[in-house]
Amino acid sequence: MSVPAFQLHRETPGTLGVSGVLSFDTAAAALQAIGAALTAAPVTRLDLGGIERADSAGLACVLAAQAQARQLGRELVVENMPEGMRALARVCEVDTLVG
Repeated sequence: MSVPAFQLHRETPGTLGVSGVLSFDTAAAALQAIGAALTAAPVTRLDLGGIERADSAGLACVLAAQAQARQLGRELVVENMPEGMRALARVCEVDTLVG
């Protein structure tokens, strides 16, 4: 059974949920979709609890989304980061940037 590409969810006001795969294959499209969501609504939380698989491009996508939010004058808090992504953030020494 294959893991679906990324999907965005807006079930909770102010929160953008991401599920599926956040990888080299999906990161560019995910960042574009997240950026559009940030512009369209006052999103302050990025919930990664639905991420099934992620790599360094997925981590870069999260960091870029936070930068986009800052450009809009908002802080984007990352919630429920998968442990593998959290470990990668520590190795890359960006763990303090993503919480």
